[in-house]
Amino acid sequence: AHGETNFKPKVSDQLDYEGELVVVVGRRARHVSEADALSVVGGYTVMNEGTVRDWSKMGTQNMPSKNFYHAGGLGPWVVTADEIADPMKLHITTRRNGNVVQDGGTDLMIFDVKYLIAHASKFTVLEPGDLIATGSPGGSIIEAKSGDWLKAGDVVEVDVSQVGTLKNTVANES
Repeated sequence: AHGETNFKPKVSDQLDYEGELVVVVGRRARHVSEADALSVVGGYTVMNEGTVRDWSKMGTQNMPSKNFYHAGGLGPWVVTADEIADPMKLHITTRRNGNVVQDGGTDLMIFDVKYLIAHASKFTVLEPGDLIATGSPGGSIIEAKSGDWLKAGDVVEVDVSQVGTLKNTVANES
């Protein structure tokens, strides 16, 4: 949650940030069309999808690298869908220790919010409270190839315009 600690896993030194807009599903849906996709949105929140990069190569799926215990954050709250006229006109800024490292609009995402909702509803039933992470602007550590991975003491803030700012401090997993 917002204000809580994110953990750099014991089994890796490659913790990365990904600032994202998250769709919060508001009603049950299956096989929803892109034209009707926003009607299932209950709201939006902010995510730092903490990604353990070296675990992306350990198997055929990204699932382990995106799901380490407390490696990322979510919050600080949910903004209701009626407060966001167009989720494709928001801005995402990620800061590491106060320095801007990601800065881009949701209009630059590879897949727009309507597509993501419609696509997900094809292979699963969307239930109220389900979360759909939408993607991150450029600027994550892996792209820089600097090897300056997140470490204990780093502070990551993700700001999504009209939604809020998520802030977490990194610590080593004990």
